[in-house]
Amino acid sequence: MRHSAPKFVIIPLLITFFIVSVLTPVVQAKVIDTQTLIAARSNSPKAQLQDLLSREDVRDKLIELGVNPDDAGNRIAALTDQEISQLQLNINDLPAGSSALAVVGAVFLVLLVLELVGVTNIFNKL
Repeated sequence: MRHSAPKFVIIPLLITFFIVSVLTPVVQAKVIDTQTLIAARSNSPKAQLQDLLSREDVRDKLIELGVNPDDAGNRIAALTDQEISQLQLNINDLPAGSSALAVVGAVFLVLLVLELVGVTNIFNKL
């Protein structure tokens, strides 16, 4: 006696084979030229920020505020896509820089919170 596979196994297998082989779209990989790649990258948000940074008036303002434009470019290159989109949404509202007094105040607040939580004993030694 020959046993063949039951119909409830063969029919779904044939249907699956048909769907996979016939109905799936064909994907083709192509080689793109350099100009296409440059055009695609120039439309990215990171490239737009780099272009903004390369403007002469922006570079002059950065130097006036004491920021090295090359350092700013390196920081932009290190940003994630989410950080760049958030920066682009708020770029006109963000402050251009902060004063030394604000930095000292922020450090004092961090130390005060750490002291109150009991992590450090900085103010006991004073």
